[in-house]
Amino acid sequence: MSTVNPQPLWQPDPQRIARSQVTRFQAWAAEHHGAPADGGYAALHRWSVDELEPFWEAATQWFDVRFSTPYARVLGDRSMPGAEWFPGATLNYAEHALRAAGTRADEPALLYVDETHDPTPVTWSELRRQVGSLAAELRALDVRPGDRVSGYLPNVPQAVVALLATAAVGAVWTSCAPDFGARSVLDRFQQVEPVVLFTVDGYRYGGKEHDRRETVTELRRELPSLRAVVHIPLLGTEAPEGALEWDALTRADTEPVFEQVPFAHPLWVLYSSGTTGLPKAIVQSQGGILVEHLKQLGLHCDLGPEDRFFWYTSTGWMMWNFLVSGLLTGTTVVLYDGSPGYPDTGAQWRVAERTGATFYGTSAAYVMACRKADVHPGRDFDLSQVKCVATTGSPLPPDGFRWLHDEVREDLWIASVSGGTDVCSCFAGAVPTLPVHIGELQAPGLGTDLQSWDPSGKPLIDEVGELVVTNPMPSMPIRFWNDPDGSRYHDSYFDTYPGVWRHGDWITLTSRGSVVIHGRSDSTLNRQGVRMGSADIYEAVERLPEIKESLVIGIEQPDGGYWMPLFVQLAPGAVLDQALLDRIKQTIRENLSPRHIPDEVIEVPGIPHTLTGKRIEVPVKRLLQGTPLEKAVNPGSIDNLDLLHFYEDLARKRA
Repeated sequence: MSTVNPQPLWQPDPQRIARSQVTRFQAWAAEHHGAPADGGYAALHRWSVDELEPFWEAATQWFDVRFSTPYARVLGDRSMPGAEWFPGATLNYAEHALRAAGTRADEPALLYVDETHDPTPVTWSELRRQVGSLAAELRALDVRPGDRVSGYLPNVPQAVVALLATAAVGAVWTSCAPDFGARSVLDRFQQVEPVVLFTVDGYRYGGKEHDRRETVTELRRELPSLRAVVHIPLLGTEAPEGALEWDALTRADTEPVFEQVPFAHPLWVLYSSGTTGLPKAIVQSQGGILVEHLKQLGLHCDLGPEDRFFWYTSTGWMMWNFLVSGLLTGTTVVLYDGSPGYPDTGAQWRVAERTGATFYGTSAAYVMACRKADVHPGRDFDLSQVKCVATTGSPLPPDGFRWLHDEVREDLWIASVSGGTDVCSCFAGAVPTLPVHIGELQAPGLGTDLQSWDPSGKPLIDEVGELVVTNPMPSMPIRFWNDPDGSRYHDSYFDTYPGVWRHGDWITLTSRGSVVIHGRSDSTLNRQGVRMGSADIYEAVERLPEIKESLVIGIEQPDGGYWMPLFVQLAPGAVLDQALLDRIKQTIRENLSPRHIPDEVIEVPGIPHTLTGKRIEVPVKRLLQGTPLEKAVNPGSIDNLDLLHFYEDLARKRA
């Protein structure tokens, strides 16, 4: 593996290495905290995982984290799950996110872009003022620390204001994008019982307006915990009866008051895909996210006050939360609300050009779509400000690396990164001081003891194994919501290797220190970076009377594509004609998400199950990827082995 691409595609020049924040941090940490002065990033990383407490203390000092009460020690308990970070400390995430307002009041904190691609700035002082006004109004609504505040919102400035105001009062933020159907939203929000719902009347996508007022009515009806609903008239409609007006809540000139909360106080709830039932409600802490994101965005992405940070995302994906944290580094954050390919495939490059983005993040799928559509970003757009293009959502194929290098700029830092909603950060990816090799992530992140393990727990180098993390990270979940004994949290990550985080990805750690990601080792559906569980699809599709049962599989393709077939067993007398195909797609589009419409709907004689009645997704996925039947599944665990021959034959035909 380490000798496949001996020559790097890109090498940072000495000046870039010298002025990068990670180089300056290493020299400072060597002087003050015993970090190695020599040996570059590899030596710094080794120190950061061997000496967790000095590393994280150094990081908080380097980024001037403001603890309003001091911590007793950096790591009170390092066991996983249950690591205790900075016990005794209090702070506030939103206070740090708005610090730049003190020195750069009239400069843009946010650049908002819609499908016209014309940026609208929101200054640091205006952002701080709106957060102050809204936080005071939330307190007037009796929103208290620990209460949940929800947003059914697109990627607009109001969503950022609502998140920061929620954090300022010590409440807990949670959001879904408005292309999620009511059932998907309720599966998430009903678990956490929000007291306030921020919502739009609709959104614009692909040149069309999408009215969401009926969905909002359903959400209000099905969320009895709500005390207030706030209407944001993105499409210009009147507020529904009983709803509060956004403008009325954000017009006051009020200095924000930041509730000082314990380090482990919940900041937000993110959601897993829900492969085997309801999505997991993942709770992350104010302090854990603050220090992890400062490290990731400041040291790894090398972001600072001169930068403009654009990542194509929606509020239903952890990358939105990650993007908002760009504010922690004083960076101007670019919010794009619209289709990634409207009015043409080059849309995101146009946004990068018009906003002067210096760090631009997107999905590997978008890069490959641009390649297929014969887009020429470097020729057609002024991307001279872009120093890094980062990709996530799925591994960037080798052709994607070559295309970015050839079609954007030869001197381009390409950062393929990989992490997860579960930690709202990256396990591996961007390092501004290291070379880029085709098809590889540059290195594991600082403070993250990333390893590849075989089934017995033996570390592997240059071989494919399970992605594990052997030490705690501050942004690991403090808990799952509605998981009182912690069993669901434990079983999600710590069941395979006790005390060690197993993520569910296949990876290779190369002998040169880089990382290769091979895709999910479980059955999560991952479409354009948005993960959804198969259970959501089944619930929607099987409401149709013609469908007896279904099975959905997502398969990463060698060319970077993603094939998502839906297999259906029809009810007696039903026919899979065009009318039924259209209704299946319409059902998924309206109830779940347009991103998760299957590529093909295929009639099958039956759906295979385990002996306990669970649909078997992973073995079918392996069969479709060409694994022989005897290696794909334990025959003794299947209720009807003959049904698997259909998928075996299909794989043969597709090959």
